[in-house]
Amino acid sequence: MREYSEPLYWQIRRMVESHDDASDVLQNTFLKAWQNIENFRGEAKLSTWLYKIALNESITFLARERKRLNRSLDDEESHLVNLIEADEWIDGDELALKLRKAVASLPEKQRMVFNMKYYDDMKYEQMSEILGTSVGALKASYHLAVKKIEKMLGEVN
Repeated sequence: MREYSEPLYWQIRRMVESHDDASDVLQNTFLKAWQNIENFRGEAKLSTWLYKIALNESITFLARERKRLNRSLDDEESHLVNLIEADEWIDGDELALKLRKAVASLPEKQRMVFNMKYYDDMKYEQMSEILGTSVGALKASYHLAVKKIEKMLGEVN
């Protein structure tokens, strides 16, 4: 837990945007890992397995929240942007805030891919193992995400 808590927290946090929710999802991630440790066969790295659990828990959390609050995916994106604006836990300059808002407005899959590549500098092969998507599809998704972010940042300036 000591080794993986911080990187997993930030991966989750970039998806759910709220400190308290990210902490809850992180706790659920470790609980799920503990409950399913006998299913870990060592075919992938432990970090890959934990990232996969964390991302699945994040997606489950977001879907549950969307349903609970009766929000569409488009509403979810604007909700994430509002959370970023109100976040007291993150202190950053104006450009960093604009980047976080742009990333939050991406579709969920592109947001995951962008976060893993840009913030965690993860290799496409590891992302492929975690997300169960081909390397080519991940590269295309990242490229589209970057183009959308560049466009959004260009519109802001």
